[in-house]
Amino acid sequence: MQTEEQQQRSLTREVEAVQIPSGDPIQLPALSKVHITQQLGGSYTVMTDYGLARIDGRDADALGSDIAEEQAAAAEAAKQSKAEPSGESPDEEAIWQQLRNVYDPEIPVNIVDLGLVYSMVVEETENSANKVVVQMTLTAPGCGMGPAIAEDAKSKIMLVPGADEAEVNLVWEPAWDQSMISEEGRMILGLV
Repeated sequence: MQTEEQQQRSLTREVEAVQIPSGDPIQLPALSKVHITQQLGGSYTVMTDYGLARIDGRDADALGSDIAEEQAAAAEAAKQSKAEPSGESPDEEAIWQQLRNVYDPEIPVNIVDLGLVYSMVVEETENSANKVVVQMTLTAPGCGMGPAIAEDAKSKIMLVPGADEAEVNLVWEPAWDQSMISEEGRMILGLV
C-alpha cells in the first residue's frame, strides 16, 4: 500500500492523458503535481489541477522511476506469457482473467465484476485466425471514457496466447444497473 507521500508526484515530463469523465485528451505539463488516486490494471487515475485524468501504463515513467520499473516488470511478465502463435484457440478463462485487469478509472472494481461485460466469444475468421469478440457496456451511456476502456480491454485480450484479433463493442441493451455487480464487486464497493 502506498503512503500519502508516494501517491503525490510531480510529472517528470509532459504526458498525454485522458480527462475523466469526458474522455477528452489532455496534455499534462512536466512538473505538474498529481495525486495518484487509483493504480489498477496498468493505468493510473490521477487528480490534477485540471480534475481527474487517466495516464496509460506506457507513460508510467512520467510518474517516477519506481512506478516505471513496476510497469516495465508487469509488461515483461505479460510479454513472456504471450507465447508464439500455436494455431490453437485461446483459453477462454485466460481471456476472462485479462478482462478482470481492466478498470473503470473512477471505480476500483474490474469491468467483469462490475457486470459491464455482457458476452465474450472466440470466432474463427476466414483466414483461420482466432478473433475474440466482446460485447460490453458502461455504467452510464454518456461516459466519455468508453472508448478508452474498450481499447484497454482490447489490448489486454491481445496478450492471451492464441488471440490473433480482438473486437470490443460498446452496447447499451440491456441497460446496466447495480444488480449486475458480482458479489466480489459488491464487497469491494461496500454494498454488502
